[in-house]
Amino acid sequence: MKKQKMTAFMLTMALTASLFAGCGKSSANDSAGAAGTPETSGGSKTETEAGADSVVLTYAEVNSNDSLDGKVAAYFKEQVEELSGGTVTIDIQASGVLGAENDVLDGMITESGMVDLCRISIFDLNNYGCEKSSLMGIPFTWESRDHYWSFTKTDFAREILEERSQKGLGIKGLFYMEEGFRNYFFVNEVKGIEDLQGRKIRVSSDPILTQMTDLLGASATVVSFNELYSSLQSGVVDGGDQPTALYESNAFYEVAPYLLKDQHTLSASEVVMSEASMAKLTEEQMGAIVEAGEKTSAYCREISAQEEADSEQRLTEKGVTIVEVADQTPYREACESLISTYTSGLENEYQQILDCAKQ
Repeated sequence: MKKQKMTAFMLTMALTASLFAGCGKSSANDSAGAAGTPETSGGSKTETEAGADSVVLTYAEVNSNDSLDGKVAAYFKEQVEELSGGTVTIDIQASGVLGAENDVLDGMITESGMVDLCRISIFDLNNYGCEKSSLMGIPFTWESRDHYWSFTKTDFAREILEERSQKGLGIKGLFYMEEGFRNYFFVNEVKGIEDLQGRKIRVSSDPILTQMTDLLGASATVVSFNELYSSLQSGVVDGGDQPTALYESNAFYEVAPYLLKDQHTLSASEVVMSEASMAKLTEEQMGAIVEAGEKTSAYCREISAQEEADSEQRLTEKGVTIVEVADQTPYREACESLISTYTSGLENEYQQILDCAKQ
């Protein structure tokens, strides 16, 4: 047990060091916004009574506080503030008040200073040239949640977290999360893949989800997440796709009460942080954030499956029709060309992901 704890400690310290690398970390006396001087950008600092810098970091979340993602964000906030001894405060801005995920990410990349951290879907990262990351969003890759979580412990998974920084995006991945398997849902009744033909299904700007939806015979329609409910209500789209728990927490079932449980992909996500914000922290503060991230990732794994099961039970009680897909074969076969395209040149890396199902 002592050996395991020491190993975990060493990994945490190594990750902290890697996160600081290349961030232009300056000393407390050299950094912009010295102690006692409020800053107008994200990661604002104030001075505690003891004279130590106290930092407020803004965390953006598109889902509500009572959603799975909101609960995980609250846990992360609690852990960071406790482990940092109160010198780091996490200000959660939920329900998309700071914009859709891509809007928030664009702001972090351009260093607008409004957001320091955000939870971002793997699918939304596909527009930023992160080829290795895109492998995680390929349909029908994940056999189970355990498969996904086994992968997150690998060296390749840690390499993917570093990919954003290596691409010069000015952000770094801190830790992984997941929201459960994604399913299609519709305003009108569906019974199987044949009923997808010609239906307008809302997608994000992610090229993989867009192509997958088209290959399944539907018509992929890009709509902002914040406009999805009204688009379903007005007939702009006939359906969408979300993990079950978020389908419920965003009340999409009110206007689209038919859920096709095809589980076409796991809704993997990660929490990323601006390198500019990281550079304003002490090593101790950054270490607290890294450790909090590890604890939060484990917490997400602990509650996600139960959140989904509870959600499905409530949806059934609310009158939602849930159609179980017993055989994914026709769905998978329809997506073969997409899978081949996005794994081309990365076959060995993709195989590493698939092999984690055996662990």
